[in-house]
Amino acid sequence: MGENAPSDLAFSCTCGSLKGRITAKGAKSGTHVACFCQDCRAAQLYFGQPDPAPGPVEILQITPEEIEIETGLEHLAVMRLSPRGMLRWYANCCNAPLATTSRTPKFPFAGFILQRITNPQGLGPITTRGFVPQPNGKQKHERLGHAIFGMLNRVARSRLSGSWKNTPFFNHKTSEPVVTPTVISKSERAALYH
Repeated sequence: MGENAPSDLAFSCTCGSLKGRITAKGAKSGTHVACFCQDCRAAQLYFGQPDPAPGPVEILQITPEEIEIETGLEHLAVMRLSPRGMLRWYANCCNAPLATTSRTPKFPFAGFILQRITNPQGLGPITTRGFVPQPNGKQKHERLGHAIFGMLNRVARSRLSGSWKNTPFFNHKTSEPVVTPTVISKSERAALYH
């Protein structure tokens, strides 16, 4: 193997009860993104993590099939910021956020929280920055096309190959999450958005 050949990326929740890996393929094909959106920030606050503002939440956009949970699957839990919101997976042993996925396995997308990866240095620099705050109060995206192209390419490959069914987050036969999502109340949600 060459010196720059990708390797699996180990990940863990904060307390170490849930552990796994992102495959070398996921590490190589994923998109390193910095997201400044209010939802990503709100989720971090909900889980009792340090407030990322004014900085971003760093994520690795991959397909769920590239995520393998090796120990502690019983600690996997999921929440939504709203009834139709994305699924935000975490380890309930220590409230460590793990990944954000779409609501269905048929759109195989996962934004894995970079903070959970034991040694993320090999991923390279951030290629896309989303919802970047501007002095006029608006937001802009930087190199968004890079993230969109990468996501659509990965989703298409996963769907065509059938590998989208290999996910730790959903029962592919029913398309239901493997655990029942908690939907936070409107008042809880409002308290997270400053």
